Amino acid sequence: MANFTELIKQSDLVLVDFYADWCGPCKMMSPVLTEVKKHFNDKLKVLKINVDNNQSLSAKLQVRGVPTLMLYKSNQQVWRQSGVVDANQLISLVNSHL
Repeated sequence: MANFTELIKQSDLVLVDFYADWCGPCKMMSPVLTEVKKHFNDKLKVLKINVDNNQSLSAKLQVRGVPTLMLYKSNQQVWRQSGVVDANQLISLVNSHL
């Protein structure tokens, strides 16, 4: 958890993607996250966390389904959603927190 806390402190705005390699919807999110990251460049950090490799962190943050996306602003969670989200929704969401 300490490492996660340090990672979300590195940028003002961090989008965290909790995913699993075996998850079909998670694979669909990968190009969406790439597009969103490209759109915001240095204004947004995207952090991908594999739930199978980080079970204690996933449990602590109560990640029950994948993909689960969380947006952190200034080290505080400001948004969370499970399931697939399209690029336009994510871009709108991030813009609202810039």
